[in-house]
Amino acid sequence: MNFLHKQLYNPLAIGAAIILLIVAIFGVLWILVPPPPKTIEMATGFPTGLYYHFGERLKSELEKEGVTLNLKTTGGTIDNLALLNDPKSGVDFAMIQGGVADIAQYPNLVSIAGMFYEPIWIWYREPAFKADGGRLSVLGQLKGKRVSLGNVGSGTLALSNALLKISGIAENEMQAEKLKPDEALMKLRNGELDAVFIVAAAEAPILQQFYTIPGIRLMSFEQADAYTRNLPYLSKVNIPRGVLSIAHDIPRQDISVLAPTATLVGHSDISPALVTLLLSNAYDILKSYSRLQKPGEFPSGVGLDFPLHVDADIYIKDGPSLLHRYLPFWTAVWVGRFVKIVIPLLVILIPLFTYIPAAKNLILRLKLSQVYEELKVLERNAANPALREKNLKDLEAIEKRVTHMKVARLDAKELYDLKAHVGDTRNRLHSML
Repeated sequence: MNFLHKQLYNPLAIGAAIILLIVAIFGVLWILVPPPPKTIEMATGFPTGLYYHFGERLKSELEKEGVTLNLKTTGGTIDNLALLNDPKSGVDFAMIQGGVADIAQYPNLVSIAGMFYEPIWIWYREPAFKADGGRLSVLGQLKGKRVSLGNVGSGTLALSNALLKISGIAENEMQAEKLKPDEALMKLRNGELDAVFIVAAAEAPILQQFYTIPGIRLMSFEQADAYTRNLPYLSKVNIPRGVLSIAHDIPRQDISVLAPTATLVGHSDISPALVTLLLSNAYDILKSYSRLQKPGEFPSGVGLDFPLHVDADIYIKDGPSLLHRYLPFWTAVWVGRFVKIVIPLLVILIPLFTYIPAAKNLILRLKLSQVYEELKVLERNAANPALREKNLKDLEAIEKRVTHMKVARLDAKELYDLKAHVGDTRNRLHSML
């Protein structure tokens, strides 16, 4: 105890204690509030699709913040869900087409935000629909036609099947093929297909390859409102004439299409700081990203399959936190983590500090009462001649202890009162000699 008491006045000991305290706080910080990873992996889709294109843009933005984003090309939404749900895949995030996932099968996944509309475009050859005036306006006209519904593992195939099912069309009622976009494009160009389903944002590079195919048009969903009532994850999007390509006049008239929302999905235990980073960069990318969205419409928390991450919901409603608004990303991360540990500690410790004076006072009174008990014994034995020598030795020991006692300034009176009482006891012992 004396050793510890001496160290309270040793600058080196105080410095070492402060360093140990800081190390302990950061150790607890590292365990209880782990930092966001500096390398993450995201499942996208085909290199020609907008999922991959969006991933490329996001990757370049994250590099500026010291975070590496690795992109994994896949067959589409179904493959992305499987990878994201597989803990051994190493995939942290994935772009998912709305309406495809059965969320009951993926309880550990959450939405970060909806990123953009991803319409389903149905390209068709006018000669294949001569009986209908060269126009395709309802899906029932596809019966008996050669149609590509999308490749296995893609959201296109899942959405095509959902639309056909609700339209009362069985797959065997048409010559259905399950082709990748580039394969379907080639067959449509060669006249081997009558129609092609493709789900892609308006800016997807794959769409541009359809513009130069002669004799093809885009379907306008005349029953779009009916589909959106029956499939709530779909939105009706109006496409003005020429909005895809003014040069090629695509589409050649105003049309209505159906569009799910392309959503960035991740694991439910994602770092809140990483959510903030992804959303802040997504905002910058999407400001002028799509010709089909309204300004500020995305990132969005509306029309999502998976529940929205709590921190993503706060960000979308209120924007970035004060720290992330004014500090560099990693500085904000460390300050935020430090605050998350220090504030709870202060909540615990500050009330304890209020008890310190009472505890010190109790300890002092216990020390003083112990001396007073010993003085009582001396006074009781003062009249016994046989104990005179012993009494004097005991009194001398008491005086030494009292002389070396250190108390706070506010407690000096109690110490001097004790010294006076010790002196009175000595006088009484000497008077008995």
